[in-house]
Amino acid sequence: MGKVTAGEVQQWLIEKIAERLGEQPSAIPPGQYFDELDMDSTEALIIAGEMESWLGFELGTTALWYHPTIEALSAHIAEESARHGATA
Repeated sequence: MGKVTAGEVQQWLIEKIAERLGEQPSAIPPGQYFDELDMDSTEALIIAGEMESWLGFELGTTALWYHPTIEALSAHIAEESARHGATA
């Protein structure tokens, strides 16, 4: 995949999390902390793996720790995507 924007990543994450939780995407606030979203660690790992496949690069193991909301992680991934696109 080419470069992605923070908005694209945010939309993707919200849709995946909503699907896992059986919620409407509108019920997932982008500023809420991941650990407040009622997902277990297995679900989080599955989503992270799907995201890496979608993005075409690996996320750092600490990405969710340092960027604990959908908004923060989306911005971080957009920066990483731009960096990976520049080196490709």
